[in-house]
This record gives sequence, structure tokens and C-alpha cells, in this order.
Amino acid sequence: MGEVVMYTSAHCGYCMQAETLLGKKGVEVTKYRIDQDPDKFKEMLKRSNGRRSVPQIFIGEVHVGGFDDLYDLELDGKLDGLLVS
Repeated sequence: MGEVVMYTSAHCGYCMQAETLLGKKGVEVTKYRIDQDPDKFKEMLKRSNGRRSVPQIFIGEVHVGGFDDLYDLELDGKLDGLLVS
């Protein structure tokens, strides 16, 4: 499995939901707080093609998007396959 990276900020409910969903699957998430690290914010913008909302989630080099996108993958039965590839 590729590294799971989540760009987040303080008091982000969707970030917590994403972390909970991934945690239930036994996935460790590398989190970057963009509100504390301007360089990580710039990195997130570049990797996400300008998306500014958090979370922005990456599995390996695949840009999943935000929590809604992650949850849609789960509902469609595609998240597990993405996590093991």
C-alpha cells in the first residue's frame, strides 16, 4: 500500500471523519497541518491542482480528494482496492 497522506487543519470535522474511516481499516495516516506549515499548504495546492479545502487525501500518488470523495469510494466498494494497490 502506498503512503496515505492527509492535509488537515485544526478543528476540521471532515478530517476527523476521514481519519476514523481509515483507522477502522487499519490504515496509518500521515497528517500535515496546513494551518501551521505554509510550505505544506503550498505543497497541498500543487498536489491537489489548487483545491484549498481540507482534508485533501492522497493514497500513494492518487489524489482521492476530500472526505466526501473518500466516503464515496467506500460506498462504491473501491476504497479497499485502492488501499492495497
